[in-house]
Amino acid sequence: MKKLTPFLISSLLIFGAVACNNTEKTSESAPNNPNEAVQKPDAQATEAAQKDAQSETRRRQLNSDIRAREQRNNTTGGDTNRATGDLASEVRSKLEANIPNGALTVEAAKDGTVTVGGTVNNQQQFDKIVPLSKEIKGVTKVVVKAVVAPPTQQNR
Repeated sequence: MKKLTPFLISSLLIFGAVACNNTEKTSESAPNNPNEAVQKPDAQATEAAQKDAQSETRRRQLNSDIRAREQRNNTTGGDTNRATGDLASEVRSKLEANIPNGALTVEAAKDGTVTVGGTVNNQQQFDKIVPLSKEIKGVTKVVVKAVVAPPTQQNR
């Protein structure tokens, strides 16, 4: 029993570390990293994502989450010096709340540079990426590798 307990604890820690090592994405169909080639979303997936993301409840939750994180960072004095995972998560939430049917991936670097890849459905959504990302404290530069890719229509 004495040997089993440390084994179980270490297994859980390793599993937790691996599970936490995921890229921030605005949707399941977003590429795994901003440098990955993008694919046009199909119309059905876009419609389902749009219904979920456009719900007022969902947008309020995302914006509330962003405000809570900013308040917590202000309280601790870390409003501009924050972990890259926190920065990427906040930018992803901001983009998800305001670009409802995009498939975007967000990565952040220690210097505050945020890289956004994936697809959006139109130029208006594409034009929102930089200003929305810069609204998050700690973002110093935004590199956009996303492309405009309207959804493909399926033959029914």
